[in-house]
Amino acid sequence: MKELLFETKIQVFSVSEAPEIYRELIESAIDATANAYAPYSYLNVGAAVLLTNGKIIEGSNQENAAYPSGLCAERVALFSANTQYPDTKVLAIAVAAVTDGKQTNMITPCGACRQVLLEVEKRYQSPIKILLCGKKEIYMAESAASLLPLSFDGSGML
Repeated sequence: MKELLFETKIQVFSVSEAPEIYRELIESAIDATANAYAPYSYLNVGAAVLLTNGKIIEGSNQENAAYPSGLCAERVALFSANTQYPDTKVLAIAVAAVTDGKQTNMITPCGACRQVLLEVEKRYQSPIKILLCGKKEIYMAESAASLLPLSFDGSGML
């Protein structure tokens, strides 16, 4: 028997310490929460994707009574970015949430969103910085791969 150990490096900084390149992205994710449709969970999630061309594409969660027909903010933003700019790499994604009119502490992407993030990294052969935006702190992971060890990568389908 052997044992595997997986480690993930996450940088944590205050909102005021956010790197300049990501400040507009973080604000866009927070702003995107206002466009969420969340009549069941009451958790408005916003995501913003920063592309290599400097464009920021927003997305918000869209719930549906016929669960799981809705879609998470991260996938809305990523799919929209891939549709509008199919040949442009994704540099980073920021995710924020609001409930009862107040921003929550850090929120993380669900497993399905992590898998989509991994596919986008594979598509563009480039890591995506993941910024998880809380009221006071931002958590930043170097890539989606760091959030999902032993992920499904499609290699078993060949």
